[in-house]
Parts: sequence; structure tokens; C-alpha cells
Amino acid sequence: MKGSSYFVLLLFVLEVAWVRSHARGLLSLSGGSSLSVDKENDFLISPNGSFSSGFYKVGTNAYCYSIWFTNSLNKTVVWMANRDKPVNGKQSKLTLYKNGNLILTDADGFIVWSTETFSQATVELEARLLETGNLILINLANEIIWESFGSPTDTLLPTQPIVKNTTLVSMRNRGTYLSGFYNFKFDDVNVLHLIYNGPLVSSVYWPNPAQTIFFNGRTPYDSSRVGSLNELGRFTSSDNFTMDASDYGVGPKRRLTLDYDGMLRLYSLDESSGLWEISWIPHLGSCRVHGLCGPNGICLYDPLPTCSCPHGFDRNDPSDWSKGCSPRFNLTCNPFELDFITFWHADYYGYDLSFGGRMTLEECRTECLKNCQCIGFGYALNGGGNCYQKNALLNGNRMPFFQGTIHIKVPQEMAIPQAEQWQLKGNHLNCSATKIVPGDDRTGKEDNNKIWYLKYLIACVGSTAIIEMLFVGLGWWYVFRKHPHEESIRMGYMVLAAGFKPFSFAELKAATQNFKVQIGKGGFGTVYRGILDDNRAVAVKRLEGILQGEAEFWAEVSIIGKLNHKNLAKMRGFCAQGKHKLLVYDFIENGSLDILLFSKSSRALGFDQRYNIALGTASGLAYIHEECLEWVLHCDVKPQNILLDDDLEPKVTDFGMSKLFGDNDNSGFSRVRGTRGYVAPEWMMNLKIDAKADVYSYGIVLLELVSGKSASGFHLEEAQENEFNHLVQWVGQRIEQEGLEGVVDPRLNHEFDYEKLERLVRVALRCVAEDRDMRPAMSKVVELLTGIGESNPNSSEGINN
Repeated sequence: MKGSSYFVLLLFVLEVAWVRSHARGLLSLSGGSSLSVDKENDFLISPNGSFSSGFYKVGTNAYCYSIWFTNSLNKTVVWMANRDKPVNGKQSKLTLYKNGNLILTDADGFIVWSTETFSQATVELEARLLETGNLILINLANEIIWESFGSPTDTLLPTQPIVKNTTLVSMRNRGTYLSGFYNFKFDDVNVLHLIYNGPLVSSVYWPNPAQTIFFNGRTPYDSSRVGSLNELGRFTSSDNFTMDASDYGVGPKRRLTLDYDGMLRLYSLDESSGLWEISWIPHLGSCRVHGLCGPNGICLYDPLPTCSCPHGFDRNDPSDWSKGCSPRFNLTCNPFELDFITFWHADYYGYDLSFGGRMTLEECRTECLKNCQCIGFGYALNGGGNCYQKNALLNGNRMPFFQGTIHIKVPQEMAIPQAEQWQLKGNHLNCSATKIVPGDDRTGKEDNNKIWYLKYLIACVGSTAIIEMLFVGLGWWYVFRKHPHEESIRMGYMVLAAGFKPFSFAELKAATQNFKVQIGKGGFGTVYRGILDDNRAVAVKRLEGILQGEAEFWAEVSIIGKLNHKNLAKMRGFCAQGKHKLLVYDFIENGSLDILLFSKSSRALGFDQRYNIALGTASGLAYIHEECLEWVLHCDVKPQNILLDDDLEPKVTDFGMSKLFGDNDNSGFSRVRGTRGYVAPEWMMNLKIDAKADVYSYGIVLLELVSGKSASGFHLEEAQENEFNHLVQWVGQRIEQEGLEGVVDPRLNHEFDYEKLERLVRVALRCVAEDRDMRPAMSKVVELLTGIGESNPNSSEGINN
């Protein structure tokens, strides 16, 4: 367990210890008694201690009377009496009067909230907190007069029904308990819906409003309008909606919560850590949630939901994306002064001014230009010629698989070339009150880093030159004195300058038992296991297709042999004898990454191990790309070329092979290198190949580490045009439908660090960008994975440097 995990666990243990040491809460509140915000031990507790009920701090000197899970980290609140009217931190009280009314009063005695169970006669009532989390008023006949289950806030607990008169209302934003804009309730046709209920407009976004009730598997014919979550983790409702928790069965405590982002999630509590794990979410991409980015805003995946403003629009409120964007221009009615900016795979759902079928794009464009009320239009790319003129740009989203374009009307002078029209540089959804201010000292830091690096490079070059001159001098003395032949001169130089051993073909043939035990095969040759005379195990790569002469081969091998990094497989020797060209490496028992990652018979790698492999591999590639004196491309980054030592530390192998095959020069490569599924798009376009091709392949490996799926031979159910990015498409679909958790290898059993998972996926999707200029350099990848580059994670500056 990493230090951060220890810290979280320590906090949880301390909190539980504090709660137990102070758990002198009441089991009931009798008539005429009060709970005071001033008294630390004035709270109710359920019989077995699962739930507590008391004053919960929601701000500076602001409290709400609440119910929370006792044993969860940070006391997860499931109900609030006065979420929109917090009371003062002094002299506020919750009082059960003898007339049967439970009343919450502020410091000045003003009634903030009441159960409204007032009776003219004196009644004997008690307030109790049940083990289900239900706060009840009960009389002597054990009749429930009032219950919190009847007026939920944003959460349903097991056995708590949702009925025709109850609604879940989300929080306003993260950490702010005020009522938000998202509702979960039965509508007038007896169907459970998720609804955006904003200040100006209201719309249903789940189940899919573009489909019929019956297509969504619901029925409107049962008017009882009731649904509930049972203790096993199954939710059923009268409209035929059913779902099960991924950990279905007796065991964890659960809650169904409508979160601030409009997503309904079922959570299960890990009581050993006090943390919640998501055990169900609807088949609804986050960007499908209405109102998320406000008027004119567009939601896209990066890989998490990210809000952006279109070109020519500015964000209205730096702290609240729901307020959207406003144009920097005014539109006229003169079509000759207007034009459009176009966004592919994008839509603004709803608010269609008119609809036209079987229209060409130009006809649709002309119709919108002529209509003063039309501020944009959507156009379907499914062959139907559907044109949707818009009178409002709400619920904007961009998804990679949406077959349509959106065209926003702008003054002609603001139109930009189509190739540049999807350069949205937005900020991630920020639901706090903190203004996003990018750091303004990064340029100075970069300049300092460059100066330091230049000094370091000069020092290294100078030192290296002196050392090599010494070795070369010794080598010449050695070979002229002892071995005057030309062959021996070259060999002596290699022994001294390169620092590894030359082998004869006969030696390696004997060590491998005539190349008997094959342990790998790739595009550059076959690898065999061997045992040297000193009983050391080695991996011998027999290269195939090498056309270089011995002198050229030795020269290139000398460059590879000088590469020395803890995350590179160490070359121990070589053979260059006629047509025989072989390389000798240390043998690594755990083999390559694919064996542990994809083999069903092997134990699954843990999340921390996968993260360490990702970071180590990035470090090794960054070294050969940028840190060694002569940069080297790998050209075949894949799990088969990442070896794992006894500590599962990654060792990149097969680096430098492109140099041996004579393709690594400024003019590009003569033929495609790499493996299907990992090859960057530029290979197929006859473009010049640079380090960003390795970055793309590395991004695919990251997606494999997260998902446990192999990119080689990966196929989607539906045929796609680009056969080299199936895994990327699959990841995009799963994130859209289920969020990040939908991408995670199920063998991890939900045991992962969410922050690190988000970091891995975000970096991976940047690495596999089709535009190589948008991919980060490997050194930047290392910074992002270690957290160094997180001060402004959305900045496009520096990510490609």
C-alpha cells in the first residue's frame, strides 16, 4: 500500500476511534426534549450504530440537521432536514414538543423546519433513528407518525421507497449541500426519469428521450408508481425498471444517490477503509446529462466530461459551468454577413426550431441563413439528410461515435477554417466556488529548466568525450601491441569502448543448444533461452533481415550498448560473424508483460503494479527519446517488448532495432514497423515518423494495462473504418456509457486508486490522439504520471514539448 493509502486509512481509523470514544448518542428523543447544536454529544444513534443523526456542519458557522453513515470516511450524509436553510452554530435546536411536532429552530427562535405533526392534544411520542437510517416519530402504540424516508433529499437507502410524491434532488455542486438542478422521480406517465430542472428550462435525459418508453424497456401502465432498493442490492420499480449491484448479495451497506453531476449511482461501502465503491450506474454517458455545460457550452470527453465554449464564446462564470457561455458578437438578419463554424460528432439536443428531411447540407445551411430565428443547425451524417434548425443551443455534447455535425451561426469575420474548428480548450467541470487560474510562472520555470539541461548536457558531453578518448587510446594500444590485424582492431575497440562482450556464433549456438528453446518472436527476429559457460541465463535474439556489413553493424550496436537505464533491458553482448547477427541480453524470469497481463491462467497484476509498469516504461522511452546523446526510436512498443524482473520492474527491450535495420534517418522509414493494434496513424499516411509514433503505441499499452484487453487482434462488434484503433474506440464507448469504472479490468475487483486511474486514462487518451502534435512527449508523460505536471493539466502548452 502506498503512502497516500496509508494516510487515508490512518485518518479513517482515527475518525472511527473518535466516534467510538464520543459515541454517547441517544437512542431516542422523548417529548419536551431537544438536541442542541452547541453540545457535542447531542445526537441520535441507531441501535447498532450504523447511522447517526445530529447537526452536521455545512459551512462557516452553518449547520443542517442530518443523518449520516457513522462508519464512512467523512460521515456520508444521506438526509437533511434544512439543506437550503442552514442554522446558526450557536443556540440552534431540534425540539420534540409534547404536542407531537418536531421543530428545528435557529438561534433567534425562528422555525426553520418542522415535521408538521402538530396535534391539539398532548401525545406521547419519541423520535428514533432506526438501523435502516430512517428517522421516525413513533407513538405508544408503535405507530409511525412521521418518517424521514417519506421526504428524501438526494439519497435512497435499502427498503426506502420512492413513490409518486417523492423526488430525489441532487446537491448544487460538490461540497455544497444546497438543492441542485437534477431530479429523480416518477413523471405523469408513471415512468421513473432523470430530469434537468434548471432555472429557465426543464428536460428529461434518462431514459433516452429520443426513444419510446417501450424501446427503453419501461411500461406506463402501472399507476402505483413505487420503486425501492432491497438489502441485496436490487432495485425494482412499477415501470419495469430493474437493476442489480455489481456486488449483489448480502453484505455491504449501500446507498442510491443522485449526484451533483446529474448521474444516478449505486454505492457500496467498504467498511475496512470507510470508502465507497460504485456498484451500478445507468447506461448514460456523462455528456448526455442535460444542463451540464449551460447555454452554448459543449461537453466532451477528455477522458472525463469536460466543458468548453465554442470559438467566439466566453464562459459566463469561472466557478459554475452550468451558467454556460455567451457570444462575443451580435447576429444580424443579413445572410450575406453571416457564416457558420462547424463541429463534427457534436449536437445540441432539443430546442429544434424546425426539421427537414432529405435535404442536402447546403440546402440546410441556406434555410438557416434565411431564418433570423435560426442560430445554428444540426445535420445528420447517416444518409437521411436530416436538418435540425435550432433556436437555442442547449445540452451541447460531442461524442466520437455520434454521426452528425453542428453548425453555429456567426458573423463572417469570426468564421475559421474547418480544419481548425474543433480546437476547444476548456476547463474540466468545476463545481466548486474556486476560480480556475492557470499558473503564470511556468514560462520562467521552463526557461530555468532549459538552462539547467543545457549545462548538464555540456558537462555530460565533455565528460563522455574524455572517457571515450581514454578508452579509444587504450584500445588502440591494446590491439596494436597484441592484435595487429584489422578484425582485432575493430573487436578491441568494441570490447573497451562499448563495454560488452563479443561472442562467436559457435558459442551462442552451444549456449542455446542449437537454438532449441524459443521464448519469443517479433518483427526483428526470434529470441532463444541460453546458458553461458559461467551458468548465467541469457536471452539471445537472432536478428533476421540484417543487410549491414559487420563494421556497420558493430557501429550501430555500440550506440545501443551505451544506452543504460534501469527501465531498459541490459545488452550483455553480441555476435557479428558473416551473415549471423545476434544480440545477447540478461534473461528475465518473469518474461514479458503480455504473459501476466493477458494470460487467463496467471494471476492478475494489481493496480499499483500496473501503474508502476506504466511509469517505468515511460521513463525508459523518455530516456531513449530525449536523454541519450543520440536519440533512438523504438518503433515497436507493445507488452511483448516490456519485460518484468523479479520485482515486476519493467525493462523495455528491442529498442534501437530500427537503427540496425537502417531505417532511422531524417528521410523517414522505408516500410511500416510495429505490430497491428499499436501502429500510429502516420505510418499509414506515408508521413515522416518521429518519436510521437512511439508515444501512440505507448498510449495503447496504457489502455491495455487499465482494461486488461489486448489491442492486437481486438475487434468491435461493429466494423470500423480504422482497423488500428479498435481498443481506443471501445474505451471511448465505455467511458461514455459507464464512466471510467466501465473501462477497468474486472480482475482488479474494484481495487484501484481512482485518482491514479483517472490520470492513467487521461494520459493514455492524449497519447493516442490522431493528431500527433497533440500527443505529449514521453518526458511529459513521466511528469503527468508522477503528478509533477498537474498544476495546469488542461493546458495545451508544454504537453507537446
